[in-house]
Amino acid sequence: MAQGVAAVWVPVTDMQRAVAFYCDTLGLEVTHEGDDWSEIDGGGLRIGLNAREDAKPASDGGAVITFQPDGSIEDEIATLKERGADIEGSVSEHPWGRIMPFKDSEGNELQYYTPPQG
Repeated sequence: MAQGVAAVWVPVTDMQRAVAFYCDTLGLEVTHEGDDWSEIDGGGLRIGLNAREDAKPASDGGAVITFQPDGSIEDEIATLKERGADIEGSVSEHPWGRIMPFKDSEGNELQYYTPPQG
């Protein structure tokens, strides 16, 4: 049986660019940096950046990493835009919360999520 999630791995084609995105754009801490593997502390979840020559994000879906914004989703998206992140679409409202999709520097799917208010 699984005891929990040890890490989430995402494919990257340019390690320096990916580390800069997760560190400088998202403001997360880099705990290990190497040419083929780097680790990011995602608030207690280890995000592994896995560099491979054939690394490609899935263009037809796949894993999504969901982050909790520090402030409002709108404020965090404005900050991401200022930092050059690829933002497409808009915040969507659901009975289970609000989400805003965006992509990392390598084209992997990410999103901000906030639970419903009230």
